Amino acid sequence: MNEHFFDNRIYYRTNEFRQDRLTLVFAHGVSGSSSAWWPYEKIFENKYNVLTYDIRGHGLSKKYPRYEDYEIKNFAEDLHDLISGLGIQKFVLISNSFAGLVHLEYLKLYGDSVCANIFTSPEIYLEDGFLSKMMRPALKLMTGIISLLPFNPKPRGHVDYSKHSNSTDWDIRRNLADMRNTGLHAHFYTLRQSVNPYIKYELEKITAPTLIIHGEKDTMVPAKNAVEMSKKIKNSEFVSVKNVDHNTVHNAVNEMSRAIEQFLSKI
Repeated sequence: MNEHFFDNRIYYRTNEFRQDRLTLVFAHGVSGSSSAWWPYEKIFENKYNVLTYDIRGHGLSKKYPRYEDYEIKNFAEDLHDLISGLGIQKFVLISNSFAGLVHLEYLKLYGDSVCANIFTSPEIYLEDGFLSKMMRPALKLMTGIISLLPFNPKPRGHVDYSKHSNSTDWDIRRNLADMRNTGLHAHFYTLRQSVNPYIKYELEKITAPTLIIHGEKDTMVPAKNAVEMSKKIKNSEFVSVKNVDHNTVHNAVNEMSRAIEQFLSKI
């Protein structure tokens, strides 16, 4: 895999692209980075064109100072700029957690370029549950406080998640590593966007083949949300990963990659 920067603002990695191969584009979640996909790069790079990238404010991509900079539509436009800049015509979009919201926004705006969808632990709230209701005022207060703090635009790099194997949803050590790496502004601004009650998903309009993978013990986004999401999307499959929480991307690499490969073989 080779490292690149697009427009001096988006960090991304690719293998050698070939016209005879399907292209997979991987997008990560809040406070993560493209390093979350390192194991998957090794698994898929010899069979597919693979593109992983750091979403805005994360990893080595450009950091932005304001809460408004982290609206979902801005993440989707970044992805569109990257895809267009690389001349990619059709691809499979694979998103994890918060990136599922970016994924859905991208489909609304530029869905014709996506030939298949894979959502892993999608951060989607089809019902206004207790956790989301509690998080909104707390995050609003937190982002207000953080906006008064000095903003550091310097990117921090990537977390090596092999050092946090089998960490749980609320693992303090891994979460602190994520926050230190991303910075408080980008972390909390993005997190607050994830529970925005005004997001419109438009699931019924999705027609491309879709796979949804979710951990059955997810304590951040209930598995029932992913099940309902699958019911609303035509031509979709749902895979439940046993004994795994929200960290499917880290803690279920074998199960995830196997499910992805089986799904891709049908396209």
